[in-house]
Amino acid sequence: MTSEDVMARLAEHRALGGAPVAEHAWLCDHGTVRRLALGQIVTAKGAQATELMVVFEGHMVIRADSGAGAHKVFEWRGGDVSGVMPYSRGASPPSNTVCEAPTVMLTIARELLPEMIRECPSVTTVLVHAMVDRARQFTTNSLRDEKLVSLGKLAAGLAHELNNPASAVVRDAKQMTESIEVSEAAARRLGAAGLSGEQLARVDAIRELCLKAAPTMMRSTIGRSDREDELVEWLDEHDADERCAGPLAETAVTIESLDELAALVDGEVLSDTLKWLAAGCNTRMLSCDIEAAAQRINDLVGAVKGFTFMDQARLADAVDVRKGIMETVVMLGAKQRAKSAQVSVTIADDLRPAHAVGAELNQVWMNLIDNALDAIDVNGRVEISATNEMARVVVRIVDNGPGIPPSIKGQIFDPFFTTKPAGGGTGLGLDIVRRLLMQQDGEISVESDAGRTEFQVRLPAEP
Repeated sequence: MTSEDVMARLAEHRALGGAPVAEHAWLCDHGTVRRLALGQIVTAKGAQATELMVVFEGHMVIRADSGAGAHKVFEWRGGDVSGVMPYSRGASPPSNTVCEAPTVMLTIARELLPEMIRECPSVTTVLVHAMVDRARQFTTNSLRDEKLVSLGKLAAGLAHELNNPASAVVRDAKQMTESIEVSEAAARRLGAAGLSGEQLARVDAIRELCLKAAPTMMRSTIGRSDREDELVEWLDEHDADERCAGPLAETAVTIESLDELAALVDGEVLSDTLKWLAAGCNTRMLSCDIEAAAQRINDLVGAVKGFTFMDQARLADAVDVRKGIMETVVMLGAKQRAKSAQVSVTIADDLRPAHAVGAELNQVWMNLIDNALDAIDVNGRVEISATNEMARVVVRIVDNGPGIPPSIKGQIFDPFFTTKPAGGGTGLGLDIVRRLLMQQDGEISVESDAGRTEFQVRLPAEP
C-alpha cells in the first residue's frame, strides 16, 4: 500500500478522519501497514500489545469462556482503533485476539507513542476518548457477563433444590390417586355389606384412632419397626392384607382396638374395613407430605425473589444483610451438600441494616461464598459472620481451603485473573465484587495463610 493510499485511508477513517492532514502524515511516515489473514492471532492471551493499531478493514475479536461457552469480550472493525493507547497501562488480553476476517491495519510501535503525543494532539485526544469508551464498554460487558454467571449459579442451585420436593409431589400425588381408588372400592363393598349400628359404631371408633398420631415411644425407627411387625402378625392371623400395617402403624390404633373390631366384624368385611381405614390413613399422610414438599417449593421461590430483589427498584436502601446471606446459603445448598461442607452462619443479634443496593449486595455474597465452597476440600468448613463495627457492617467469610499463594494475592482482584481451569470461571468475579462494593461506599480485603482464607467486606450502615 502506497503512502497516498495510507493517507486516503486515514482521511476516511471513522475515528481519526477528522484529524489534521499533518498528523495523518506523521502516522503515515511512522506507521507500518500490516495485513492479517482469517484466523491469524493478533495478540496472544496474556501477552501485552506492543503497538497502536488503526484498523482500516477487517474484523478482530477477543472471546472468553466463562464455563457456558465462548462469548465475545471485545471486537474491532474497519474504522476502529485498538492495541496500545496513549497513557494506557497496557493490560494483557484475557484471550487471544483473532482475525475473523482478513484485516488491514496501520500500526505504530509503542516506543513512538511519546513522540506521537507531542506531534499529534488531535489524534491523541481521539485515542484517549476511545480508551475511555473502551473502559466503559468493558465495565458494562463484564458486569453483564458476571451477572449471567451468577444467574447460572442461581439456576443450577435452584434446579437441585427444587428437584427433591417436586419429585416428592409427583410421586405422592400418584400414590394418593392409587390410595383413593383402594378406599373407594373398599367403601363400596362395605356399603353393600349392610353393617349394623353396633358394627358401624365400632368402625367409627377405630377411625377416630386413625386420626391420631402414634404414641411418642413408637416414633423411633426401632419402635416403629416393632409396631409394624406386631400389626403384620395380627393381620396374618385374621387373613387381612399385610399392606395395611404400614399406614396403621403411623396412627394411635392398638392391637386391643383391632381385637374389639374383629369381635364384631370378620371375614371379607373385616378385610375391607381395614383396607378402607388404611387407605384413609395413607391418603392423609400423603397429603401432609405433599403439603410439606409444596411449602419447601414455596420457601425456595420466596428465597429467590428475596435474593434477586425481584419486586424492588435497584436503588440504595436499608438492606437486611442477615436475610441476604441466608438466602445465598440456601441457593448454594446443593453445592454445599455435594462437598459435605460445614457452613456456619453467625449474625449479631443487633446487626444494623446496610445502606446498599440489595440485588448487587447479594451478587457479592454469591461470588464470595461460592468461591469459598470451591476452595475447600470435601468435608471442609466455611464460616460466615456479620457484626457491627462503628458505622460499618462487617461481614467475614472464612474457609479452610489451601489458601492464596503470596505470589498471586495482589492479583486476585484484577480483571480476568483466575486460578480455576479453563472454562471454570471468567476471572471477573472478584473484580466485579470490588467494583460493586466501591460503588456503594464499601470495601473488601483478604487475609490468607495456608489452611485459612478470610475475605472481609465492610459496608456503610444505614443511618
